[in-house]
Amino acid sequence: MGNISNRAIINKSAKLGNNVKIFPNAIIDEDVIIGDNTIINSNAIIRSGARIGKNCEIFPGAIISEIGQDLKFNGEKTYTFIGDGTTIREYVTIHRGTKDRNKTVIGKNCLIMAYVHIAHDCLLGENVIISNTSQIAGHVTIEDYATISGMVPVHQFTKIGTHSFIGGGYRVSKDVPPYVLAAGEPLQYKGLNVVGLRRRGFSNEKIKEIKNIYKIIYQSKYNIKDAVNYIENNFQLTNESKHIVDFIKNSERGIL
Repeated sequence: MGNISNRAIINKSAKLGNNVKIFPNAIIDEDVIIGDNTIINSNAIIRSGARIGKNCEIFPGAIISEIGQDLKFNGEKTYTFIGDGTTIREYVTIHRGTKDRNKTVIGKNCLIMAYVHIAHDCLLGENVIISNTSQIAGHVTIEDYATISGMVPVHQFTKIGTHSFIGGGYRVSKDVPPYVLAAGEPLQYKGLNVVGLRRRGFSNEKIKEIKNIYKIIYQSKYNIKDAVNYIENNFQLTNESKHIVDFIKNSERGIL
């Protein structure tokens, strides 16, 4: 079972994996599943519907799977999924889904820093980093390896693309395409997230390819729709360039 404090409050229906550690004053509600080797620190609260993976750590004061701040919520059965290897720091709040998506998902190996709020029905991919005090509204989608700096508010229904980086303190009100560096008020394209791409093994040739795609989108005479058409008709689309095109074509809020 692991190291379970007798001063923790744990519902009898909660399912705990092997070697789970739960420290004093933590609260684990009914219908909770916690995977092997996960640590729940003091004063953390795990509400009903939480599904926490293996090798996670939930730091003091965090609240996982609380009901969302959505007036349309009517008590429906929904969930919060936390992927293996994810770290959730102090006083983070993560709300479970509503009938819209029925779940809030945090992927594997994410780092959610102190005082971050992730609202109902958000979907985060793997290896996402969200820095201190950023506030993620409901129904937001964040793709793998995206990084959000501190004190960033993200508008509901926004999408943030893979390997993108958002500078600290800037407001996200439109979709942020994959691989880009975004900063400024209003939020603007500031080039590629070159440092992040190199850290993750992207070659110079691949970075140049992505940069050429964004030159057409942001620095040519074309509007966004025509730029996408030009790229589809004149570039040999790789996985990366196809993902950029599909992301933009499927954007409902429009890109920054």
